[in-house]
Order: sequence, then C-alpha cells, then structure tokens
Amino acid sequence: MSRMVMGVDSSTQSCKVEFRDADEGTLISSGRAPHPPATPPVSEQNANSWWEALVKATKNAIAELPIGRKPTDVAAVSVDAQCHGLVILNKNKEVIRQVKLWNDTTTAPYCDWLQDTIGKEEWINKVGSLPTAAFTLSKVAYVADNEPELWAQADAIMLPHDYLTFRLCGRYVTDRSEASGTGYFNSEHNEYLRDLITLAVNGNGPTGDQLVLPDVLAPNERAGGLTDEAAWALGLPKGIPVGPGCGDSHSTALGLGVGQGELVLSLGTSGVVFTPSDHPVYDPKGYVNGVADATGGWLPLVCVLNCAKALDTARSWLGVNFNELNGLAMAAHSRADRPVFVPYLDGERTPNLPKATGTIAGLTSSDTRESLALAFIEGIALGLDDGRRALVDAGVPSEGSIRLAGGGSNSIALAGTIADLAGREVVDTGITEAACRGASIQAAAVLSGAKVTEVRDAWKPQAEVVASPRTGRHLDELRERYAAASTWRGLDRCAKVESKGHPSTHAKQPVAA
Repeated sequence: MSRMVMGVDSSTQSCKVEFRDADEGTLISSGRAPHPPATPPVSEQNANSWWEALVKATKNAIAELPIGRKPTDVAAVSVDAQCHGLVILNKNKEVIRQVKLWNDTTTAPYCDWLQDTIGKEEWINKVGSLPTAAFTLSKVAYVADNEPELWAQADAIMLPHDYLTFRLCGRYVTDRSEASGTGYFNSEHNEYLRDLITLAVNGNGPTGDQLVLPDVLAPNERAGGLTDEAAWALGLPKGIPVGPGCGDSHSTALGLGVGQGELVLSLGTSGVVFTPSDHPVYDPKGYVNGVADATGGWLPLVCVLNCAKALDTARSWLGVNFNELNGLAMAAHSRADRPVFVPYLDGERTPNLPKATGTIAGLTSSDTRESLALAFIEGIALGLDDGRRALVDAGVPSEGSIRLAGGGSNSIALAGTIADLAGREVVDTGITEAACRGASIQAAAVLSGAKVTEVRDAWKPQAEVVASPRTGRHLDELRERYAAASTWRGLDRCAKVESKGHPSTHAKQPVAA
C-alpha cells in the first residue's frame, strides 16, 4: 500500500479531515466534526474546541478507512483554516482568551482609527490590502484597549491555522498566505511590520517588539514532526512531517488546481472571488486584498461577508429546502423591474460596512415566492460579481471559465446567475472539500520535497460546464437597481462614522462574556 497524506480544513463551522493517496491524490476516507456556532457582531470561538474537533474528525476519518488501510500509512499532515482570527497565548503557551474571528465586527471602530492614523493609501502600500475589521490588527487594538489586564499576559499572537499547527508539532509557525491577512505583514518583502502592532496596542501592554510572532515558512517547508502527545490524541504515527499550513481560500486554490488567469468563486459562509498572480497587487480603492498565496506568489481576492449563509436565511424565510429554493428561483419571470436583494445581513466586509443590514427593494403586490427567491439568488451573485469587476479594475487579468467551490456551488440557480453577470461559462469540479484537498497537496509536497505547484498541477481535477450565459435577463437594469439599493443602504443607516480619535476617547466597546 502506498503512503497517505492528511489534509485538514478548520473552517468557521467545522473541521474536515481527508486521507489521500500521497502519490495520486485519490481520496481514501474523510471525517468531520462541528465547531461551536459563532455569529456577528460578537463572533468568537474557543481555540481548544478546534483541537477537539480535529481529534474527533481524524478519528471519524480513521473509522472510514477501507480494509487494508490503517492510520500508520499516514506520512504527512497539513492544516488550512479560517483566516484573520486572533489567538493569544501566555508564556506558558496557553490560550488566554476566546478567539475573535474574522467575522467579528466589534473591532470596526479600531479599524477605522487605524486607517485614519496610518493612512489608507499608506496601509495599502505597506501590506497590499486596506484592512477591514476582519483583519487581525484591529482585534489586537480591541483587546489591548478593552482588556488591558488580559493583554498584559500576552506573550505570542497567531492565527487559527498557526495554533492547530502548533498543537501538532509544538512550534509557532505560519505561511505567507496567512501572515498577509494580519494587517502587519509585508508579503513582497516577507517581513512583519512590528511597528504597526505597537501602534495598535497604543501603550496598553506588550508591543510588537515584545510579542512572539510565528516564523513564516516557505510553501513546502517542514514545520516539524508530529509530537508524541498529538500522535497519541489523533491515533497517527509520531514524528511524521507537519506542513506550514495556509489560509482557507489559498488552500482552495491549490485544491482546485487553479493557475494564473483562472478565476474562482468560493461560495462558503462568506463569498471569495480570487485569481492567482505572479506579482503583488495593490488596489488603491481598497476593494481588492493583495494577499500572498500558498505557492510563493499572490492571490488577489475580494471577500464578501454574506454568501451561503444568506442562502440559508432565504430558505428559512420562504420555508423551503435548498432544492426548492433553486426551483422557485428558476421558475421566476426575470422582468426588468423585478425586486432586488442587498444581502448585507450580518454587516458587510466589501464594501466595508460592518454595521450594515439587508434590503429588499422594488417589491410590488404582484411579487411571488418565486420572484423573492430569484431576488435572493441574484443579490448574492451581484455582490460576488462586484468583486470580479473590482479585480479587473485593479488590473488583475482572468479569462475563460469561472470555477466554483464551496457549499453554495451546488445551487444551479446561483451558478446560472453568475454566468449571466460575467458573460462566461461556469464550471464545477465536483470537489466538495477543495480546501481540505489543498491541504493534502501541501502535505504531499512536504513529504516528497516537490514544489507545491508541481503537486497541484499533477492533481488538477477535471471540470465540467454547469452554466452558460443566458440572454434576456435585463442585467443592465438589474445592476443599476442593485447599485441604487446598496448605495442607499450604505449612505443611510449603515455608513461608517468618521473616526474622531482612538476609540478609548469614547464609550468603551462591549466586552464579550
């Protein structure tokens, strides 16, 4: 029997584990376990719960191994995880606070202050992105200001995948893809900008020079070996190589085999539009995050906060299941004056409106459940298409078909609307856990010593067309009405209040229990 590699995807909702053939990439078994639910504005999880879920998911995958396969065949492991969250450890290497996740919006006033203090253009030039409340630095500022006694105990800070890698091999490490989403790392020069951490702390405790930050490893560099403790907990061989890991979207790009010029829409809880680049990307408008990828290059992306979760909300409102929602939307008449839905249900990341709420505009007495279902689908697709066009405006080329990933990719109605808006075919690989597959690719590269891109290309999956552009959809009118509805929502109740100094000069932010 050939060796196996283990890929781990630790998302906001759950932990997924896959065992794959180390040479061919064939899926052998998989397992999963849920994470505690977390919802904005205070979206937090216990880091130890991620480890517990990883242990359970691994044991579930082991239980599904076919006859002739055994856990001792696993020869390497890598982890991808949700980006941006702030994990704080003390000198005893213990987590000392619930982790503020990427979709926690309570840190928005601190992000506003940082943008004003650093300067938006300057911050983009330093880190490749205009950080929003999702980025780690605003969470540092929040904790240091609101919980100074706790922050005084901080010895090291890291991201979710860094923490799980630490639990596997006992070392503080990260990779360029994750570091570039912190708001204090320059991916062009591969260096931490510790002065920005010191600025965020604002004199309230350990500074950027005093904190331990994870070592930034190369894409196929070994982080260490599986510790005896981790091996015992997981039921795997001790000492096997542990990869550097990466962010979830970056791992998805690996799992789908995406090369330069290919565009991906990842339809998870959030929606992410991305395409690989061989050079750093700086968007002066701040819409595009010019983050690094998991191969040594870059992965410019646009992330919207509301995607598959908005689909779930639509199902709940209409009292239908997933297939029925698709059926209703596909049966709707696409008249020029149909209603539009702006899906800012939990605030929005792009555009940066953390306090936003959703809108349904243009309703009439003639509207039906079908027209509402279509509005929900189209609203999600319009937000994603705005991201695609932002990439184009930033000079990031992409051509050909669009690849889908994530749970929302199963929606035929959503795929069709994406194809309509982009004027391009939409394809699907049939891979349900692309991020987990990408982590396996990295593990295989670490094991073999090959370049990650070589394994990625060797494992590249086949794709089939699932939607082609249709005519007669009144798309120009739809875009105009969506823009009007989203602009009204942004300028009215949900516009950012201009920062007037550090948030500590105003009312303290609410501290989660």
